[in-house]
Amino acid sequence: MRDYRNLKVWEMAHATALDVYRLTQSFPTAERYGLVSQLRRSAISIVANIAEGCGRASQRDIARFIRIALGSSNELEAQLLISRDLGYVEKATHATTAANVRRVRQMLVKFEQSILR
Repeated sequence: MRDYRNLKVWEMAHATALDVYRLTQSFPTAERYGLVSQLRRSAISIVANIAEGCGRASQRDIARFIRIALGSSNELEAQLLISRDLGYVEKATHATTAANVRRVRQMLVKFEQSILR
């Protein structure tokens, strides 16, 4: 069992989730239960699955939750693209946030690889 709060990947995922929450505050009210909800859930899922995985005893279980977090990072990136294309997010803001999501994904892959060695 690991303390997830000491992991750089968790810190980056947590910061990205906070950014997503701030970013979605300005979305149209009509998107509250649509895109806003999906973006926030995807971002939180990454953070939560890292934490849950670190609470598991076996390396295999930890890796499984990291893979789930990877899937959520892909979802988040796709949802950010839709948000940009609909004009809800400025291109510069999208570029920064999407780059952070890609960085989290890279860190998750490396973390998973280190667990499975």
